[in-house]
Amino acid sequence: MNDPVSVALLILRVVVGVVLLAHGIKHLLARERTSRWFASIGFKAPGFQWLASTATELGVGFLLVTGLLTGLATAGVIGIMFVAFWTVHRAAGFFITSFMREGVDVEGYEYVLTIGGIAAALAIAGAGAYSLDAVITIDGASVSDLFDGWVGVGLIAMGVLVAVVQMVIFWRPHSVR
Repeated sequence: MNDPVSVALLILRVVVGVVLLAHGIKHLLARERTSRWFASIGFKAPGFQWLASTATELGVGFLLVTGLLTGLATAGVIGIMFVAFWTVHRAAGFFITSFMREGVDVEGYEYVLTIGGIAAALAIAGAGAYSLDAVITIDGASVSDLFDGWVGVGLIAMGVLVAVVQMVIFWRPHSVR
């Protein structure tokens, strides 16, 4: 194995990409149910939330699996995970183990923290040699090299900022969680 770090990055990208693709497909096939769920947790325009979350999950999943525009994909993942953390999971504590609170299954933030942490690491490390980002060049530098390091940190911040803007515009919690 000539480049074990790139193999590790490939594994991380593909695993998180497949997980997000699966979530996107699940949401795509359950439009009404997912829209009702968004409304139940306090999101205005739940149909729009369904569309935005489904498209983002499918898009970032595809981008991560292929290693195309990985930095932007990680920003999307971080945005999704931050919204999930803040609006649903943080009140339940760390562990994902479900329990009932006011008749609703509540899961801790263990999962979203893990997926978000992997996305942050990918944003900083880049896509690795086994990616489309590695073969696409701009002025002689690969896209992977252009969007890693401090640019990756900026992409992490961008993901959080977009998540916060989404919540400010659309989220009106029914009660303090």
